[in-house]
Amino acid sequence: MKPRSGCQDVTELPRFTFNPKEGIDNPALVITDDFESEQNPLPKLYHLRRVEGQNFGFYLQSVTEKQGLEITDVDPWSPAEHSGLKAGDRVLEVNDDYVVNMNFIKVARKIQSSGLHLFLLVLTKVDYEQAVCSGVDLKMLAAKEGPCSRPRLCHITRHQGCGLGMTLISAEGLKGRCILSVETDGPAEKAGVTSGDRLVWINGIMTSHLTHESINKSLKKSADSVTVLVIDGESESCYIRRKMPILPVLAGHCNLPHSAKTMHLVKGPEGYGFLLRQEKITDKQQTVHVLREVDKGSPAEEAGMEDGDLLLAVNGELVEFLEHDDVVKRVRKSGESVTFTTVSIQGRRLFRQLGISPLFFHGEFIHQDDCVPGQAGIQTVQPQMFGEALL
Repeated sequence: MKPRSGCQDVTELPRFTFNPKEGIDNPALVITDDFESEQNPLPKLYHLRRVEGQNFGFYLQSVTEKQGLEITDVDPWSPAEHSGLKAGDRVLEVNDDYVVNMNFIKVARKIQSSGLHLFLLVLTKVDYEQAVCSGVDLKMLAAKEGPCSRPRLCHITRHQGCGLGMTLISAEGLKGRCILSVETDGPAEKAGVTSGDRLVWINGIMTSHLTHESINKSLKKSADSVTVLVIDGESESCYIRRKMPILPVLAGHCNLPHSAKTMHLVKGPEGYGFLLRQEKITDKQQTVHVLREVDKGSPAEEAGMEDGDLLLAVNGELVEFLEHDDVVKRVRKSGESVTFTTVSIQGRRLFRQLGISPLFFHGEFIHQDDCVPGQAGIQTVQPQMFGEALL
């Protein structure tokens, strides 16, 4: 039996005129209150986890504004199916960002750049359609109770005189409760850490897995710098109430030392002036697309290309996990101009440690409108507000 769609018929309740003698004991008043409360749909939060090179395993579609962002298919045995996501669900938020009125391609890019973790806040098909027909404010429906600021990623560079400029003030031997105290104008404060912040993550390790003593050792052993994920106490409580793990994919960008860059190249008489090679990174034996032999004075050099840059996207399409010949075809198909998004090898290592894509904080990639984001299976319809994508 197909699920009902569109506006649902609602049984009309008997009219009630308030009688002060009967007060709140009047049964009609009680029934009306209970009926309204039962009609408020509750969005559900899903946490999807994938391994590198794997899709999340669902199709996202947006055909009309009224239908919203719909999960149209969920692959068997995929991260999406494992999380409980179902075909027909409507997406309200991606990684705590409200996306109902967002351009479809931007939503797809936000999902693709999430890295290994993705949080989706969704309504079921029936609840979404009922909410739209009833004029419910979907943004208010997705709102959090109480203050809930995002966690912050902070890269702290050690100072010769004062070190990192922060100390732990949590109880000895107690796992997972790490409160920080920072020095005024010290390296930690300048990096965005404040006194009272909870230390959630340090150099790729969740502090919930560590003791006070082992965290202190990690801080002391860090050579020139350390990258931490912190959050204020009230916001930590908000995430705990929502049963939502605090991860880098939810963070606001503070001062990370590496970032992706986008370059726009226009072909010259001698071409673009660089060599594209497929190489293996020695430490992980992983294949990457590397930009080499950048000619002096070439369009590539003038656009900011540096020897050793790693290619992430061509014209907004992700190419990290494509074969070399497929990447070359995309560059040649682009014609007389092309747009590259790249990152340094040091930047790639940092973002892999964070578990997010180098494109995650790269607004120029997210908001690029001239083409469709890539994984195999991307399809779009016009206008670009709508479309379908395998994610």
